[in-house]
Formats: sequence, C-alpha cells, structure tokens
Amino acid sequence: MSARITATAAIRVGIALLAIFAFALSYDALRQMAVAIHIRGLLTYVFPLVIDGFIAIGVGALVMLRAASTWSRVYVWTLVGAATVTSIWANALHAVRLNQQTRQGDGLRLDDFTVGGLSAIAPLALAGAVHLSIVVHRQPTARGPADVARGAADVAPDTAEVAEGPQSSVEPQDHEPSHISPERLALARTAPLGRNGRASRRHIEATFRSRDLTIGRTEADKLKDILQAELDEAVSPQQREPETASASAV
Repeated sequence: MSARITATAAIRVGIALLAIFAFALSYDALRQMAVAIHIRGLLTYVFPLVIDGFIAIGVGALVMLRAASTWSRVYVWTLVGAATVTSIWANALHAVRLNQQTRQGDGLRLDDFTVGGLSAIAPLALAGAVHLSIVVHRQPTARGPADVARGAADVAPDTAEVAEGPQSSVEPQDHEPSHISPERLALARTAPLGRNGRASRRHIEATFRSRDLTIGRTEADKLKDILQAELDEAVSPQQREPETASASAV
C-alpha cells in the first residue's frame, strides 16, 4: 500500500513539473508575441496568463462539470478549444517568424512546418498536464476492505437485481437527504436500466460511485422510484392508444 502511495506522489510531482515547464515555454513565446502586437510595459507579462491560464482553468471546469447538461459542457469546450487554438497558433507563428529571420549557419536548421509543429507541444502539454493532475487527484490512493466489497457488488451479475431487499444495502443510511436535487436526479437518469427495462437501484449506485459521489440506499430507492415513474408515464400513452382505437371501432 505504501509503495502505491509513493508511486502516486511521484506521478503527481512529475505532472506538476511538466505543467510548470510547459507553461514556461509557452509563456516565453506568448510574451514576445505581446511585445510584437504592441502591448506596453508590464502588461506584456500578463498577456500569456490570460491565454494559458484560461486553458488550465477551463480544463479543470470540464472535469468538474462531467454531470452537467450537454449545452453547458459544449459551451465550456468551445471556450477551452478557442483558448487552446489561440495559444498553439501564437506559439507556432512566433517560432516560424524567428525561423525565417535566422540566417543559414552550420547548425541544424528545420523547415517552418516542423518548427511550428514542435512549438505547439508546450500549450498542448500544459492542458494535458492539468487534466492528468485533476484525474490523479480524484483517484483514491488506497482501497480498504469496504471499497473492495463495493467494487465486487458493482460487477455482480444482473440477476442479483431480483434479490434487492433490506439486506442488500451497501451504503450507510445515516444522513440521507430529505429531498432529491435536480443535479443528482439528472445524474441518476444516466444510469443504465436493469432487467426488463426497469430502473435499477444498483445501477444508480454504481453511476454515482463512478463519479466519486456517495449515495445511501434510501436516496437510491427514491431515485429509482422517480425514474420508474417517468418510464411508466412514457409508456402509458402508447398502451392507451390501442384501447382507444378498439373502443372507437365498437
């Protein structure tokens, strides 16, 4: 267990160093571009922070908004994509222009396409390092007996659905919420259905745990009942149409 914790700590340190070095490389190029577009004085030091800083914050926001609505995620993805493309374009343009001004010498000289492509590594590495850091931070460093038991319950065959009873709870029932929030209901709707296309408490619990969220049995049962009611309501109109047609024919 201690070896795993040590390895995780080493990975986190490596990711942090990668992010720092990538930011430094991109920062140098973007600051020179700030001078080239006539930003004055100390503000040239702020210009790179606006672009690369937005990339780092945007990647973090995407991870935290995994359960948000599709339009919210598309909006954040658009902003992060625009900032990333801007940083890559500025880094590449900076490298290409300097490459064109360099006189032919005895050292290695690369073509503009290669120079521009290599210069794009820094902003891409920055965004990737931020994402990796958040993903690693959200993973537990060690698993105890309770975690192993919950993992075994998640991979149980679907036939265990019929055995749902008072003894099958894998979560403590203390501190149950008195109401269901819209966000947690939206997340529960993403859970796969159980046998015969019915809402599954076990699948709802697994969906919450996959996002490192806790959920008690009482709340899971409430969510299952709400989802099943929605499913029944969606099916009922289709079942009533043949009955109405038969009554009209008589």
